[in-house]
Amino acid sequence: MPSSPPDVSQVLLPLGGLVGREVDLDAFLQTLVDRIAITLQADRGTLWLLDPVRRELFSRAAHLPEVAQIRVKLGQGVAGYVAEAGEPVHVPDPRGERRFFADIDRMTGYRTISLAAVPLRDAAGAVYGVLQVLNRLGGGPFTEEDTRKLTDIAAQVSTALQSTSLYQELQRAKDQPQAPVGYFFNRIIGEAPPLKALYRLVQKAAPTDATVLLRGESGCGKELFARAIHVNGPRRDKPFVKVDCAALPAALIENELFGHEKGAFTGADHRVPGKFEAADGGTVFIDELGELPQAVQGKLLRVLQDREFERVGGTQAVKVDVRIVAATHRDLPRMVAEGRFREDLYYRIKVVELLLPPLRERGAEDIERLARHFVATAAKRHRLPVPRLSTAALARLKRYRWPGNVRELENCIESAVVLSEGEIQEEHLPLPSLDRALAPAGPTTEPTTEPGTGPTGPRAPDAPLLLPLAEVERRHILRVLEAVKGNRTAAARTLEIGRNTLARKLKEYGLADEG
Repeated sequence: MPSSPPDVSQVLLPLGGLVGREVDLDAFLQTLVDRIAITLQADRGTLWLLDPVRRELFSRAAHLPEVAQIRVKLGQGVAGYVAEAGEPVHVPDPRGERRFFADIDRMTGYRTISLAAVPLRDAAGAVYGVLQVLNRLGGGPFTEEDTRKLTDIAAQVSTALQSTSLYQELQRAKDQPQAPVGYFFNRIIGEAPPLKALYRLVQKAAPTDATVLLRGESGCGKELFARAIHVNGPRRDKPFVKVDCAALPAALIENELFGHEKGAFTGADHRVPGKFEAADGGTVFIDELGELPQAVQGKLLRVLQDREFERVGGTQAVKVDVRIVAATHRDLPRMVAEGRFREDLYYRIKVVELLLPPLRERGAEDIERLARHFVATAAKRHRLPVPRLSTAALARLKRYRWPGNVRELENCIESAVVLSEGEIQEEHLPLPSLDRALAPAGPTTEPTTEPGTGPTGPRAPDAPLLLPLAEVERRHILRVLEAVKGNRTAAARTLEIGRNTLARKLKEYGLADEG
């Protein structure tokens, strides 16, 4: 006996937990359309989204084996009519129906016998898409009751989609029409060629259990990609456990990862499991792998090779089933050459190696995409109206070099949203005047050593000041420390580095470790 279709209220239940995670949005939307078709007992379903600049609808997720995508003008066909009029439509028989667009059937070779379509509305009541189903299984036409069910489903779907970066991309495209709507993973914004290549690699690696090493500067989104690898793989319903090696004293990292037995050291009055045991069946994300003490590197290698370890103070092997994703901003090959990182561990952990580009290499369009995304999210977080981003402020954002990468941009925008009144002006951006000196320019092989001089002699008054990367980092760290009034914990959090790493850098700058 065939199983009955799921209740309307149950359509999103298995998927609702994914809308706030770094899920592959195309896969999510396709699964959504599959469930809608099953619920309405339809042969095919389509999710249309509105391109407001071109005044077109485009199919984003659909049962369309014949073509990759269909676009229709606003007002064209049943879906176009629903988007323009903002009202649901059901067509028991398309013959003689003036709103039916027969060219699509001719394009696909599919014969539409009956269809229903309803609008997707956002919280403000604006239509931004259409849900459509074709051909009721069993041969009967769709009814007004089916249309009511589809309307109820559309309300659920719209609520879910407005929590994703896809919806924010649609809104962003209104102000940035030169950059088409694009997305791959929820919460990960960007369409620069290096990111697109990265998306393809993540889509290949995620469904496997391969160990992944993420490399890139601090603040460029390594944890987001680590979560994307986890949530788009077979372990997504199991734990994702993070260990930040830079945030822990070296003496505690082994205990944090592997746990300890009772009596292992003074105060160890009971057995405590480590992160690997907590993540059994799921993923362990080892952040700042380059900070892992050499004494612990051998134990991690054993986990990679044999999926077993011993707790601190223990002698019995503990078996675990985990996937390992690691990240670092360190030059691991150089550390291997210097004897500071085990060569065998390096080759074991970089089964799949992904290099994340810094923000300055992603281009002006990605900076604008991210800025508009962060404006919307910050306004929502602080319960404020979404301010406009002025032309001057946007130009300043694109001119800056972003040594702190995406994290620095996010913090900059959040501050501007809080301080602005209706429109973000250039003066609302907490950026140093130094950014004018660091405007994009060709690389230099000889750093400027004195103010007023250039690589080959005196510098013209209007010429950009070219600084070594280490000096840029030093100045940025000191600016952040000044901004948080010397609070090193807050500074480390803003910089997305461990407090120990910050202390070490300040020591290199000749500042005593105090406060």
